[in-house]
Amino acid sequence: NIASYIANDGYLAAAKFISENKQEEIIQELEKSKLRGRGGAGFPTGTKLRAAYNQKSDIKYMICNADEGDPGAFMDRSIIEGDPHSVIEGMLLAAYAIGASQGYVYIRAEYPIAIDRLDKAIKQARAYNLLGNNLFGTDYCFDIDYRIGAGAFVCGEETALIASLEGKRGTPVTKPPYPAVKGIAGLPTVVNNVETLANIRDIVNKGPVWFKSIGTEKSK
Repeated sequence: NIASYIANDGYLAAAKFISENKQEEIIQELEKSKLRGRGGAGFPTGTKLRAAYNQKSDIKYMICNADEGDPGAFMDRSIIEGDPHSVIEGMLLAAYAIGASQGYVYIRAEYPIAIDRLDKAIKQARAYNLLGNNLFGTDYCFDIDYRIGAGAFVCGEETALIASLEGKRGTPVTKPPYPAVKGIAGLPTVVNNVETLANIRDIVNKGPVWFKSIGTEKSK
């Protein structure tokens, strides 16, 4: 329920940073927080967003990787089922930071409840003018759609996922160039895990010092 999410400071971070034109500040907060990709690779989130931010392109993409093909894994599914707006707001903040206007959630077909709740959450956000055109009284436009994967384990790898999104065989390609430089249709694209994106709202709201107080010395 979007009303419950808003009542708990939902979309507050997005409203503040977008309406005040604090694009690069989002990246700086994530760099300071030392947030790392929660999909398993552990790549610094701020570094990935910085790479896409530095690319000169009128079109960029933001992807949420909800493929989660590991046997017995359910963290991404449970987040989308229980708190989908945290993922949407995380995508919105990350997309604004890099200058992306379109986002996609790539989610497994085996997660019917998560797909249903994600679909409802996206529609709620559009109804509240939190997705779409001229967000928060600015010229910034961003919308999210989702694509349902057929269950190929390899599509959890970002380049294979992008190929699948484009309607091609989900086969990984060698890097570099990385998706932040050359992704969907050869344009800058950032791929982040569900849990990574769900953390962004709280980091921006509460600050990197709060986030760094949790975790271990090498992995905050």
